[in-house]
Amino acid sequence: MYKHLFGPVPSRRLGMSLGIDLIPKKVCSLNCVYCEVGKTTNLTIERLEYVKYDSVIAELDKFMSDDPKIDYITFSGSGEPTLNSKIGAVLQFIKKNYPTIKTAILTNGTLLYDKKLRKELLDADVVLPSLDAASEAMFKKIDRPSKKLNIKTYIQGLVALRKEYKGEIWLEIFLLKGYNDSKKELQLLKEAILKIKPDSVQLNTLDRPGTKQGLIPLTKNEMQAIIDFWELPNVEIIASPEERSSIESYSGDIETAILETIARRPCTLDDLHNFLGIHINEINKYLGKLEASGKIETVALDRGVFYELKHK
Repeated sequence: MYKHLFGPVPSRRLGMSLGIDLIPKKVCSLNCVYCEVGKTTNLTIERLEYVKYDSVIAELDKFMSDDPKIDYITFSGSGEPTLNSKIGAVLQFIKKNYPTIKTAILTNGTLLYDKKLRKELLDADVVLPSLDAASEAMFKKIDRPSKKLNIKTYIQGLVALRKEYKGEIWLEIFLLKGYNDSKKELQLLKEAILKIKPDSVQLNTLDRPGTKQGLIPLTKNEMQAIIDFWELPNVEIIASPEERSSIESYSGDIETAILETIARRPCTLDDLHNFLGIHINEINKYLGKLEASGKIETVALDRGVFYELKHK
């Protein structure tokens, strides 16, 4: 059982992707209303060695000794990976010892104003930052950042990364009805995109319960209307949960284990993690597909969001 590695997880964007989690749950610089992992328990921008370098490298070497078939090693997890002060060292180790494996950084992008951090990430093949708003008011409403962050510095960090980084940047924008889907907010986002110059813009919306109740996702037609409004190249809608089961790395065994567990009693995400010993990010991929296919449903209770078999 691995403590800091998870997957490979089913991903249309990254194929067979081995995840590395460098941060304890839920240490982050944001407390986004839509976060499927849960509420941030340590809202911070302080970079520390939250997970020790040596323990990550030991797990990597053990996993890679079996010569697994993977396309990417991805820095992601249950918090903001760039908060770990050793992320650059882990990335360099991978590039030196496993040069044929591509690397990806999934980040909210808030710390990219830090020149030292940007330098640490230069060896990655792909950086996937987020940007959900381009106004200060909406940034605070949807992402609920650390008080030490502001939207101007956030966007400047993304612009600086584009100037220094030679790899690909895939910018993800998470859309919610009544939040960042107004013409005003969308125009500001378009202006920010033009400054950042990402290789790709990927639109996402809610398919898992967030940390705030009552959130409404956008439909594919509504997201397509945003693409038409922007008139920008290389903007796409991220694949829906239903399509994940067609990915080679999708495991029917994990899906069955989840269904059998919640058949006994409704479970939260943390319950499933504790029962099955599977990383919460990996579980979330399957929950999204199971809910979209009508096999499970969610119930909000005092202890959190519970998953149960859908009643017919």
